[in-house]
Amino acid sequence: MTLTLAGHVALPEHKGKGGFDHAAVHATSGHVYVAHTANDAVDVFDAQKYLFSIPNLPGVAGALVSDEANLIFSSNRAANTIGVFAPGPKPAVRIVDVGHGPNGLAYDPGRQIVLAANVGDPTVPGSHTLSMIDFANDARRTEIAVRGSTRWTVFDPGPELFYVNIAQSAEIVVVDPRQPDRIARSIAVPHAGPHGLDLDGAKGRLFCACDAGVLVTLDARSGKVLDEKPLSGRPDVTFFNRQRRHLYVAIGDPGVIDIFSTSPMAKLATIETEAGAHTTALSPAGDRLYAFLPRTHRAAIYET
Repeated sequence: MTLTLAGHVALPEHKGKGGFDHAAVHATSGHVYVAHTANDAVDVFDAQKYLFSIPNLPGVAGALVSDEANLIFSSNRAANTIGVFAPGPKPAVRIVDVGHGPNGLAYDPGRQIVLAANVGDPTVPGSHTLSMIDFANDARRTEIAVRGSTRWTVFDPGPELFYVNIAQSAEIVVVDPRQPDRIARSIAVPHAGPHGLDLDGAKGRLFCACDAGVLVTLDARSGKVLDEKPLSGRPDVTFFNRQRRHLYVAIGDPGVIDIFSTSPMAKLATIETEAGAHTTALSPAGDRLYAFLPRTHRAAIYET
């Protein structure tokens, strides 16, 4: 079994350019929070209908849910800020300054540290950074310089480490939140443009989808390349379904999701979504995958 289309939810029409970006699902409510970049808002919906939006998040590029903290985080790329708010309609949004062009987000709930991976600007020296925001200490912020534009980031609660894709230098940098002012080590990625990223904590593996059109599986501890598989195009959002042991890689051009079995690594199927659909969200229970369709401003709901 791969993915079965169960229906669609209509979302607000685009007011500007940008479509949708990263999204996440709140486990308790089942609500999906998606960055609607074109509307400077995070849209919220469930499996049946659109519910509401959180506005005034300029250039929002990502939404991250922490079920442990019962908080939602947004990366507001056009404002160089992140937003922090509780689930539910009309939340009070706390705005925190970060580096240049925040994109990927990850959270250490034990230490209350957010990592914002900043895309930066190639014309601005030193703008490629990771912002470490310590909410246990009044949102104290530390900047870590990296060698190029960032992509996605994840937190592994087992070893308590952050992993961040760096596109230009083709590496994954590792940050230990116990030393939030430095890079602990880096892992070389053998193909250009590390982009989508997720992890299999149980087996200590990182799944890195590269702009070169290759899915690379690496040992998170040693950095050893364990496997490489071709993709259907340039990838973006990548989610590992821990319950099904499947991996989903969204590819905006031509508009598909590549589906892989991870034990062992093997491609199972490619399903069509819509041209430009480069982002998805996976329910915590692993029973639904949501794909965001920019041309028709809808979310497609797949049962896994």
